[in-house]
Amino acid sequence: MPVVVIGVNHRTAPLGVLEAMTVGDAALGKTLHALLTKEHVSEAVVLSTCNRTEVYAVAEKFHGGYADVRAVLADLAFLDPEDFADHLYVHHDSAAVAHLFDVVSGLDSAVLGEHEIQGQVKTAWEKARRDEAAGTTLNLLFRHALEAGKRARSETGIGQGTASVSYAAVALAAQQLGSLEGRRAIVLGAGEMGSSMAESLAAAGVAELVVANRTHAKAKALAETVAGRAIRFAELADELVDADVVLTSTGASSVLLTRADVEAAMAARGGQPIVLVDIAVPRDIDPSVADIPGVTVLDMDDLGAFADRGLAERRREIDAVRVILDEELERFQAATSAREVAPVIVALRESAEAVRAAELDRARGRLGDLDEAQLASIEKLTQGLVAKLLHQPTVSLREAAGTAKGDRLVQALRDLFDID
Repeated sequence: MPVVVIGVNHRTAPLGVLEAMTVGDAALGKTLHALLTKEHVSEAVVLSTCNRTEVYAVAEKFHGGYADVRAVLADLAFLDPEDFADHLYVHHDSAAVAHLFDVVSGLDSAVLGEHEIQGQVKTAWEKARRDEAAGTTLNLLFRHALEAGKRARSETGIGQGTASVSYAAVALAAQQLGSLEGRRAIVLGAGEMGSSMAESLAAAGVAELVVANRTHAKAKALAETVAGRAIRFAELADELVDADVVLTSTGASSVLLTRADVEAAMAARGGQPIVLVDIAVPRDIDPSVADIPGVTVLDMDDLGAFADRGLAERRREIDAVRVILDEELERFQAATSAREVAPVIVALRESAEAVRAAELDRARGRLGDLDEAQLASIEKLTQGLVAKLLHQPTVSLREAAGTAKGDRLVQALRDLFDID
């Protein structure tokens, strides 16, 4: 199967590179279109989260597909390909499938077993389908991957405990402050991550919870569900004066909290410390804010280190998840191989039938005066001979589907009988 995945994630690239290569909602359609206009790419899905940016593509020629995808990523990030090539990982065919299964099950996340990635993968696939960028091959792959991820979570304990980036962000803030109970908290962003953080903050017993979002109506809707208060971004600077902790996860393409904003708030706070947790990629908070006295800024790198310290229980589930994913990979390969075998069997039978019919037509003049019943008998006899000759090759091909032997047999039949 000519599938390739090319991308960067939290382990292969520094945060600055991840930020540059993030594909926001506004750029997603344009990116998918750019991929499909390339010579070697016929299908594409783009997965971009706070941990990764990956392109899954159907490319008949691996090297051509790799070059096409890398060129699109370079244009997206305004970077020379050489500036990020060392950070890219590339998988193709079965390795690409296995990688997606790892991603959707949470094995490849900054927080092992995180559940948010399942929804993010589904959303990325749905957007590609909406833009007609995902076709038969990627639709089958992503449908199966989501089933594999669901099995991994329902049949093992991989998702137990702190198994989401948003929950880990709140836990990290609680660790930094000692407790969140009675604290004043601000959440920037009312999307999936922001909503999860707001819910976790409310459950942690914060005294006041403020929600800000680019769309004020969305901020109000979230605030109502967590007994909080919605504000507009323009009011953020004033709210910083009384806040103990700020957690951010928006899709903004530029920083929302500048150094000047935080310096002004700190001057008004009289030196009272504040904790800022930024899990947005690109970052919502100017990194230089960390240099201001009394300000603690934590980002995805800190979150990953924090999550690593609480993995013992979920790490014990990795082997069980691997067993499930191996089973699902084998099942997927069998399904795709069967899809490839079926057209070959049909083409083989059509080719044989065409030869039989042509030879019978040529022989009719030498058969003498035969009545309709005799001609029908000859027709039936030749059809039976062809069916018997093709029976065992067809059975062998179907039985070997999904194996290396099956792939060899398919190729052999294509070569021997000149089947496209």
